[in-house]
Amino acid sequence: MDRPRRRKQMAEINVVPLIDVMLVLLIVFMITAPLITQGIKVDLPRADAEPVENADEITLVVSINAEGSYFISLGAEEDPQPVALERIQEDVEKILAQNPTVPVFVEADESVNYGVVTRLMSTLATAGAENLRLITQPPAAEL
Repeated sequence: MDRPRRRKQMAEINVVPLIDVMLVLLIVFMITAPLITQGIKVDLPRADAEPVENADEITLVVSINAEGSYFISLGAEEDPQPVALERIQEDVEKILAQNPTVPVFVEADESVNYGVVTRLMSTLATAGAENLRLITQPPAAEL
């Protein structure tokens, strides 16, 4: 009498569903990444500089628009409001007192007077921001 043979079970992992999920996530991130911006809309000056890698850090961005208004945003703030220069100094001092490693970026419209940017940088230095970083547009970038 023949006994029915038992099939040996397969012990392989099926990765096809995992690949499908990864592709969907990739598409979602590719669509949403350009929508996540920080700061305000300014026409940045063009410069040939290396990009700063700090994707995981919270950054402090102080912006100046074409009208000369100052804005401050920490992280991905939705709609920053105009702030006085004295208030920026107070806020930056408080932020750096809590976390001295927060990188401070200056973002200024290309049409802004050099003196306005210099006053802002002096104020940030007085507030304790030692290593200021300037945000620029790459020379080949299209607006």
